[in-house]
Amino acid sequence: MQKITPFLWFNDNAEEAVNFYCSVFKEAKAGEMVRTGPEGKVLTAPFELFGQKFTALNGGPHFTFTEAVSFVVHCDDQEEVNYYWEKLTEGGKPSRCGWLKDKFGLSWQIVPKALPKLLGDKDAARSGRVMQALMQMDKLDIAKLEDAYAGRETTPA
Repeated sequence: MQKITPFLWFNDNAEEAVNFYCSVFKEAKAGEMVRTGPEGKVLTAPFELFGQKFTALNGGPHFTFTEAVSFVVHCDDQEEVNYYWEKLTEGGKPSRCGWLKDKFGLSWQIVPKALPKLLGDKDAARSGRVMQALMQMDKLDIAKLEDAYAGRETTPA
């Protein structure tokens, strides 16, 4: 059993959010929703993304998401970066450095798996060029990050 499960607080659209996330992520499944009242409104909606369990809660308008908490999607290649960026920004809002807010206000980081290697190089000039390129991007572009790493001219995104 997973010891810690993130609870995501929604106003009144937890079921819509779960359905959306399960449509975006290929390895996803919705669980049995707890419904209350005569109209059967969803109270909680468990779901899994890549084996990570979450629970969506219709808690009312009291709290909203902030960038203080985000979820990182580790992407194998540019095709995967593009896929998640497109799906999660639909109705949402892109931000800098691979961050975005989806249509529910939840923050995500769409990050290629190559990024830690590029940023973590012991050569400060290389890692500095990668950071400089990264800071100019919304959606991350692996080829441009690799060009910066190699010292090739790049055009800001």
